[in-house]
This record gives sequence, structure tokens and C-alpha cells, in this order.
Amino acid sequence: MEIIISRLGLLIILLLFLSGTTTSSSKKDTKTCYNQNSPCKFKKITCPDECPTSSPTDPKAKVCYVDCNSPICKAACKHRKPNCNAPGAGCYDPRFIGGDGIVFYFHGKSNENFSLVSDLNLQINSRFTGLRPAGRTRDYTWIQALGILFDTKTFSLEAIKTATWDDKVDHLKFSYNGKDLVIPEGHLSAWKSPENDLIVERTSNKNSVVITLPEVAEMSVNVVPVTKEDDRIHNYQIPSDDCFAHLEVQFRFYGLSSKVEGVLGRTYQPDFKNPAKPGVAMPVVGGEDKYRTTSLVSADCSSCVFSPAGVVDQKDSLVMEYGMLDCTGGATGGNGIVCRK
Repeated sequence: MEIIISRLGLLIILLLFLSGTTTSSSKKDTKTCYNQNSPCKFKKITCPDECPTSSPTDPKAKVCYVDCNSPICKAACKHRKPNCNAPGAGCYDPRFIGGDGIVFYFHGKSNENFSLVSDLNLQINSRFTGLRPAGRTRDYTWIQALGILFDTKTFSLEAIKTATWDDKVDHLKFSYNGKDLVIPEGHLSAWKSPENDLIVERTSNKNSVVITLPEVAEMSVNVVPVTKEDDRIHNYQIPSDDCFAHLEVQFRFYGLSSKVEGVLGRTYQPDFKNPAKPGVAMPVVGGEDKYRTTSLVSADCSSCVFSPAGVVDQKDSLVMEYGMLDCTGGATGGNGIVCRK
């Protein structure tokens, strides 16, 4: 009798183990790359335990993703909110971190538009907002809006002007092909273009989104105010009727061409030499005349290379940008790179 009970107990333990394994596995998303040129084409890739899904119910959770251009063909974790201290970021007044990892500032001018990225198949512009207190020789500026051109289509999002900041109010405004676009509030609320070549997904109930152009680019965006503490530290002299709501952004690109241009885009050129002076507290770079556009959705700057029919030659694409990888779990962050401080 004791032997039978013992065997029965072992069987129950085994069944519970197998059940737990199956349940754990079933909770993980499986990713598949469909790009004809991907080294991971049609491979089924399972998300890791640290980020089992790409659509977690917790807005603060890391998400699973696969870089279909990487020969590693392994899922990795990333944050969906912009990381202002990683490559591809544009935050604050405005401070950029290039594809080369170098920090630089580009001030531009208030109420004018500048090309951040201009490639054969992608154009990303920004409109700056700002002010110039008495005695200043230049404007204090922040990124107020983004304009995206791809194929023959346009998309824009902007931070809505407001006197005082309220976290309970959504301060984002969207448009697609020149027409206003409403994306319902709520975490994971999403909108797709008719051709599925543009996806906009909220990453919190309000004021945060991820914009995806499949196999081209991904943009994480927050809208934030200039706080009273920022104003005190930098002496911006912010008026009482405008808190200068602006965007914090971080870009991920999936294979830019070597011809890429723009305030940020040029830092992804393989032979780019950053003019930002090392060791300077605020290394400022110029280029206003080269990258100024006539509108938020124009590609008419003197250095712009965007073409509505532009197609990037796969032989002319760059190494991908890994600024949004999660490096908190150890030295290796996936995709065959080493995360270093």
C-alpha cells in the first residue's frame, strides 16, 4: 500500500510540474519575422521569461520584441517609454544622443521646423516651441511636434499647448494625411492605417505612445511639461499662461541607408564624425540652415534626401540601433551585443 501511495504522489508531482511548464510556456508570445530579406524569416521565436509578451497589461512592464534584421534571431526585452539617456533619444531643451552614442544639443529656433531624420524612404521632422527671455541671444527650445513622411503618406503628433499641467488630461494630438485622428485613451488602445504600414499604440492611459512603421522605424514618445524645478534651475522664465508641454522621444531604426541625413540621422552614417566637442558640459551643434523645412510635413531642407518612392538598398543599410535594449539583467542585452555603462 505504501508503494502505491508513493508512486501516486510522484505521479501527481510530475503532472503538476508538466502542467506548470505548459502554463508558463503558453503565456509566452511567439514572434515570427516575415520580411523576405530577414535572416530570421519564418522562424518562430519565443519570448523570454523576463518579458513574455509584447502587450503587457502593466504599463511599466518590459515588452518582448525581435529584431528581424539581426542574425541572432532571439527575442529580447525593452522598455516602451523613451529612455532619454540612450542612443536615438531627443529630450529636454533639446538634448540628443546620436547613433554613435555621443550627446549633443541642437537649439534650432522657436516655431520653426527641422529635419531630425531624412532617408530615402523616411523623413522625420520636428517643430520646436520655446521662448527668448530679455537679454538672451538665442531661444530656449523644446520639441513640440513630430511630422513623419513615408511613401506618399504623412502622420503627425503634437503636444497641445496648456497653461498648467494636469496628468489626468491627455495632451497629445494626432493627424494622418492632414486629417485629425482620434485614438481613444487607455493603455494598449491602438490605431492602424488602412494598409497596416503605420501603427500607433498608447503605452499608458494618456500622454504616451509608440509609433511603429513595420521594418522601418519605431518611436517612443512621452508628452511632459517644463516643471517649476526645471524653470528654477535653468532660469527659463516660463510664463504663467504656458507650461511649454513638449515631447520626449526615442527612435529605433531598422536599417538606415548610408546616405541618411538630419540633425539626428547623420549620426548613423558609418563614417560620421560628430562635431560635438568632447568634455564640454553642453556641446551644441549647428545645422539650422541645412535642416530647416518649410512645414512639419515637408522634405524640402537643403540636405534632405527623402523620396516618396525611395527604397533602401539592403546592401546599403547600416547596423541597427540598439538604444532601447534592456541592459538591467546583466552584461549581455541580447542580439549579440554587450551592454556597458
